[in-house]
Amino acid sequence: MSGRSSGCSTGTGLTALVTAEAAPVFGRFEASRPNEIWTGDALHAIRVAGRKTYLFAFLDDHSRAVMAARFGFAEDTIRLAAALRPALGSRGVPEHVYVDNGSAFVDAWLLRACAKLGIKLVHSQPGRPQGRGKIERFFRTVRGQFLAELTEARAAQVKDLAGLNRLFTAWTETVYHTREHSETGQPPLARWEAGGPFPVPAEPALAEAFRWSEWRTVTRTATVSMHGNRYQVDPALAGRRVELVFDPFDLTVLSVRSGGRDAGVATPHHITRHAHPKARPEPLPGDDIPRATGIDYLALLGEQHDRQDARPVNYTALAGPPPGSPGQQEQQEDEGGSRG
Repeated sequence: MSGRSSGCSTGTGLTALVTAEAAPVFGRFEASRPNEIWTGDALHAIRVAGRKTYLFAFLDDHSRAVMAARFGFAEDTIRLAAALRPALGSRGVPEHVYVDNGSAFVDAWLLRACAKLGIKLVHSQPGRPQGRGKIERFFRTVRGQFLAELTEARAAQVKDLAGLNRLFTAWTETVYHTREHSETGQPPLARWEAGGPFPVPAEPALAEAFRWSEWRTVTRTATVSMHGNRYQVDPALAGRRVELVFDPFDLTVLSVRSGGRDAGVATPHHITRHAHPKARPEPLPGDDIPRATGIDYLALLGEQHDRQDARPVNYTALAGPPPGSPGQQEQQEDEGGSRG
């Protein structure tokens, strides 16, 4: 399992660490040391402020310690990154990350992040969830010991995600991490710490790993387009396929890579979108409530009604057309046709 895979080509411009068919089947395997394998998954959880929440979590296979955990309002790549990045910066870098085939876990950004940090990303084979029992048991513990305590009345007191995450961190550190685990016979955190210390990546390396990238071919006029934006690049790159590296929340700053080397920056030429379409920040409380448009429609309706009331009544129109008029003949023909 420690041998490097020769890899396979992907549409992202990167090389997959293992193919789905060649992925290891962990089964009842237990890692021999901390930070050898982190298993990740997402749990559908309670509603906060009227919104459904999702818990992204990563568990150390050897110790069962929680390496990363964070609730969010969406089951997407942004919320996954929000859980994983702080964990890598404080817990160290695992040799393997073992996840399922959910959309957030197969996104190109996770492949890139793992490749940059030297992590072997392994996806479980569809229909063969072997090796995922530990994270599933942990989620059962979360449901039975943490979420079960959040009765409807108590959950109503949790006003936002920050409050929910504070409660979960407190439960993890003071309850779950300190109690003896039924399978290992040791408290998870103590078992994990026994294998330390663990080197952590430098912040610049971590930031680079969590940037996103897309590939584009430079036009003859030395421009590239991405999500409606147009950028100017080095004219020497015309006709070449380049990698654009960026913070998904700021598309005004793009680094250009060509042949794996730095090729300067992409200068914004025409910007219509400042954030990647997938880069949706956590919605603020009340974001699903219809917003006032700034136009007083009720006043406009009132003014329209007043203007109509001010017009003289057209009694002739109310009485209908006089006998023998074209209008009356058309009406009689219509009525006759309807009766026929």
